[in-house]
Amino acid sequence: MPELPEVETIKNELSPLAVGRTIVSVEFLWEKTLLSPDISEFARRVNGRKVVSLDRRGKYLVWRLDSGDSLLVHLRMTGSFFIGDGSSPDPSHTRAIVHFDGGLKAYFIDPRKFGKFQLVSDDGWMCGKLGVEPLSDEFTAEVLTLLLEGKKAPVKAVLLRQDLIAGVGNMYADEALYEAGIRPARLADGLTSIEIIRLHGAIREVLRRAVASGGASISNYFRPDGARGHAHEGFKVAHRRGGTCYCCGGPVERIVVCQRGTYFCPACQR
Repeated sequence: MPELPEVETIKNELSPLAVGRTIVSVEFLWEKTLLSPDISEFARRVNGRKVVSLDRRGKYLVWRLDSGDSLLVHLRMTGSFFIGDGSSPDPSHTRAIVHFDGGLKAYFIDPRKFGKFQLVSDDGWMCGKLGVEPLSDEFTAEVLTLLLEGKKAPVKAVLLRQDLIAGVGNMYADEALYEAGIRPARLADGLTSIEIIRLHGAIREVLRRAVASGGASISNYFRPDGARGHAHEGFKVAHRRGGTCYCCGGPVERIVVCQRGTYFCPACQR
């Protein structure tokens, strides 16, 4: 599932190609990809508009148009963008095509069909539903302490709450908890101040490394030029069930925490 590093990579690599271009039209090959408004109003408000910036908020990719409207794209489980002036690399799973001036096209490829486009005049409601950005200056160890305070739930579950911390997903929560030496099932309000400081630093470091590696291509995710991300090659526990811990040599185990597959090292995360 695309998480913060994957969406950040798409934003960074699409921006030089899309910003400043005019959208000629958006072709929906799977109509349910468009959440709102209806397709005729969408076309009226989008066709002929210039892309002034691409931003990311949590796991949302935000296309800001010169009209003041914003196109919100949520990649959900399997969404990716491929950009070029030829054909889609995966026609059978292409759900939408953004046609730009000059013949450039951005193909939205989404095998599971869960990804959504939504055009809004004001994205403040969406920003208000999301928590602090973990790579921002606002995300401090003190803020993390407040977010965990009183939470009688596994710390892994709290890290996945997008209304508290925006963008941290399943695999990066596993990696951060491993780096901090904290078991995913530990109750959030039971962490010590030293553990919270370690976890805060681990979250930021794990996400920064993943962005620098172009995200993780565990299954369907790829970058806008079609290349794979490499963040998964450095994973210590995520998706490594049956592998050995690089630190202690013991087995990496998988459990379920709040209905999410969770990987950890029983010896290093006591």
